[in-house]
Amino acid sequence: MTLVQPLDRTAAAAAMPNRRVAVLAYDGLCTFEFGIAVEVFGLPRPEFGDDWYTFQVCGVGPGPYRAMGGIRVEADGGLADLAEAGTIVVPGWRDPDETPPADLLDALRTAYGRGARLLSICSGVFVLAAAGLLDGRRATTHWRYTDRLQARFPRIQVDPDVLYVDGGQVLTSAGSAAGLDLALHLVRRDFGPRVANAVARRLVIPPHRDGGQAQFIDRPLPDRADSRFAALFETLRRDLAAEHSVAAMARLAAMSERTFLRRFREATGTSPADWLAGERVARARELLEATALSVEDVAAAAGFPTAAALRQHFRKRLGVTPLDYRRRFKTHHMQP
Repeated sequence: MTLVQPLDRTAAAAAMPNRRVAVLAYDGLCTFEFGIAVEVFGLPRPEFGDDWYTFQVCGVGPGPYRAMGGIRVEADGGLADLAEAGTIVVPGWRDPDETPPADLLDALRTAYGRGARLLSICSGVFVLAAAGLLDGRRATTHWRYTDRLQARFPRIQVDPDVLYVDGGQVLTSAGSAAGLDLALHLVRRDFGPRVANAVARRLVIPPHRDGGQAQFIDRPLPDRADSRFAALFETLRRDLAAEHSVAAMARLAAMSERTFLRRFREATGTSPADWLAGERVARARELLEATALSVEDVAAAAGFPTAAALRQHFRKRLGVTPLDYRRRFKTHHMQP
């Protein structure tokens, strides 16, 4: 059984012109960040149909390349192949103080000029900055490098407090793990939340974290629970619209109410009511992104008693209204 329905080829082609992905490889490459690009964009995903990303490793200079940890990386293309790429991933650059090669910078400028998307992870932002592609733009990088980035490139609006910045054609992420968030964000932008969530499940990571100050997290509270809570969580998530009292949840977990409340907080770091509110906001986000349901209908489907209650929780957790969120994150694959 597939996790999601295969994509409609015509719709996917129209909504996703940048599905040919190239990742750069060079000596001193960060293997983790390179692996993010391979894992998210480079692996076959037949469950999503034939319109998934195509992928190529493009080398900078003669290879093979010695990446961090002594790992040998071979490229199947060079800088000339960037001319065919719709999305170019720049993993962490080997030395933020080292100016990247001129031919690399020229290739990136040319790609940008014809409309390719450019995505940097961690210190890869220094490559985009050296190419002049971040001048006047908001960008981010690992917190260790933000001061250095701002000092070297004062025309960039460096934001040290976010996971990533989606500037449309140019996207930048913070430290290594934030690269996963940005890569999934791009999948979400291209294919919609269900596909992105399916990829996240394969990676065993939270489905989605937005890069903004609010850090919009689909599962904002960690499920640090043992098997006694795993079944309960699945039951609650299957029917968030139902009213779940503490007494009912305690019965499902086969505990007294007092024991349940104590162990629930130990497992999740919060109360059952707050956990449920977070899950309901996450469900509301999916509906706002992927459907044209009214805010009132979204509230009911997600388990909020009124649209006002949904708005209150949305503002508290995400810092925006449901309609503002929909305008920002609605997908090309919205359902009635």
